[in-house]
Amino acid sequence: MFIYSIICYLIGFASLLFWILSISHLIPEISIDRSPQIPFYLALLKNIGLVLLFAMPHSIMARKSFKKWITKYLPRPIERSTYVLQAGILLFVLIWNWEPMGGIIWTIENESILFYTMYVLFFSGWVILFVSTFLINHFDLFGLRQTYLELLGKPYTELEFRVVSLYKYSRHPLYLGGIMGLWFTPVMSVTHVVFAILLTAYFFVGALYEEKDLKENFKSKYPAYMKKTPMMIPFTKRKAS
Repeated sequence: MFIYSIICYLIGFASLLFWILSISHLIPEISIDRSPQIPFYLALLKNIGLVLLFAMPHSIMARKSFKKWITKYLPRPIERSTYVLQAGILLFVLIWNWEPMGGIIWTIENESILFYTMYVLFFSGWVILFVSTFLINHFDLFGLRQTYLELLGKPYTELEFRVVSLYKYSRHPLYLGGIMGLWFTPVMSVTHVVFAILLTAYFFVGALYEEKDLKENFKSKYPAYMKKTPMMIPFTKRKAS
């Protein structure tokens, strides 16, 4: 089971790297901004379908009710790894099949200060995302801790609720980092902005569903945390839920 979880982890991690490179404009061959091949409206419909194909299983499999059902058929320690596997495969499918739509919304002159600033913010977003996974527990999030404990013959224990580092300023720094990576780009095409809008919407919807589970898991601790910490953007005031 531990080898299975390692394979799932590598596929999931590779899909994240592929995603980052595909929107970075650094490798044209795998960029989402290739030349359009089909009419705009067909490309839009296809791309919406691809996001739904990724988002729906990703959200459904994260729910407690699904986990309870699937562990009737799968060993409990590999449930999270299987989730990571499907997410990685579907992310590859989403990026590889994304249909270019053409059009430029903004472009920033190469080697200008703003050009480099955009890339600094772009990569800062992905750093925030990866750092956030370790603040939670990177190996639990990606399913390795579960199978490693099984390998050692130790029982799995749920993670404790902790508010550390980035989580003191944003309830979802992981999603915030991803959103930064989507929007901070020196070249914003129609293709890219549609991708960014759809994935940003998914991040917010995913965060709302995730918070339902967190409130159930951590009882009064999480609502208290919600009252004093913004959902996404640090240092912004919000009303209590």
